[in-house]
Amino acid sequence: MSHATTERTGTRRLKVLLPPLGVAAVTCSAFVVAAVVDPNEPGHYPTCPFLWVTGLYCPGCGTLRTMHALAHLDPVAALGLNPLLVVMLPILLFWWGRWVVRAWRGRSMSTAVPHPAWLWAFIVVVMVYWVVRNLPFGAFLAP
Repeated sequence: MSHATTERTGTRRLKVLLPPLGVAAVTCSAFVVAAVVDPNEPGHYPTCPFLWVTGLYCPGCGTLRTMHALAHLDPVAALGLNPLLVVMLPILLFWWGRWVVRAWRGRSMSTAVPHPAWLWAFIVVVMVYWVVRNLPFGAFLAP
């Protein structure tokens, strides 16, 4: 293989890796900010608009504090703040890793939409989580 061909292949691989690496850079930056700027201290971050308007927790309430706890290696506290996020993180990391591997091998990510049953199941899980964390018996899910 000639030097020019190797160089083109390397450039092509870098181009296809840019999107997943960009997502990783943005995510890591947000993670670092949440790790350094304590969301448990008032005044650092705005209040959740849904919580502010309704007084109820949305599915994302507690996410910043969860990320802060994970950054400080406290998974028990993170699980207590937003268990749905903690459960979803390994799944998200798997899909991101799959994206990187496929990009590195020169294969595009499948753009096929998952079976509708999976999408509906996910929506139902999020909606049930949203409702239950606002009920008295689901207080353990509240941040």
